[in-house]
Amino acid sequence: MAKEIVLYNLAPHVTEEQYQDYADNVLGPLLSSLKTVTKFVLVKVSGSVSGEIPYRYIGIIDLSSLEEFHEKDQTSVAFQEFLAKWQTMVSDFHIVFGEEIH
Repeated sequence: MAKEIVLYNLAPHVTEEQYQDYADNVLGPLLSSLKTVTKFVLVKVSGSVSGEIPYRYIGIIDLSSLEEFHEKDQTSVAFQEFLAKWQTMVSDFHIVFGEEIH
């Protein structure tokens, strides 16, 4: 199964409460509505074995097809509008993708 994993922190001007509302009303519904997304999970990190937490949020997107997600869903107007807004709310983000092997 293809996955896209998004690691990030909130921008300094965004509170956790504001982002929770955004996740519930915009982020989650939009990602869940995309044709290639089979599941979306957002994790708020609360601790680490090493004590260091480089990213407070981890978005895990399960995809039916990584290629179709990149070619169709990510290029859609709805996704591009979402992405433009989302990027103003987060900082230090990294996006990785690949295939589940176990």
